Amino acid sequence: MEKVKREKFENHIREKIEILKKDIISFKELTAPIPPDNAIGRLTRMEAISSKSINEAALRKTEYTLLKLERALRNIDAPDLGLCRECEEPIPFARLMILPETDLCVECAEKIG
Repeated sequence: MEKVKREKFENHIREKIEILKKDIISFKELTAPIPPDNAIGRLTRMEAISSKSINEAALRKTEYTLLKLERALRNIDAPDLGLCRECEEPIPFARLMILPETDLCVECAEKIG
């Protein structure tokens, strides 16, 4: 990857990491336990529990994405940066900017998943 693109990519990853860290804080607040003695109605309590479950799933996904971004940042100077881990072909820069945590080209991602 060219030096200018690598720097742009690195800055983009750092920005996304900061955003995800803030999102994680918010999700952790939204997934706090719901006390059983809370004076809300039965239906509202069920809705709160459902909402908590949705936020827990979003928290897990965000934490996983953060780990992948941090790994990409650690490997920013690797010679194989931007190469697909399956076919070893270059991943288009636009795809990397949309999904900086990816290590698969579109074709390989479609095959795998």
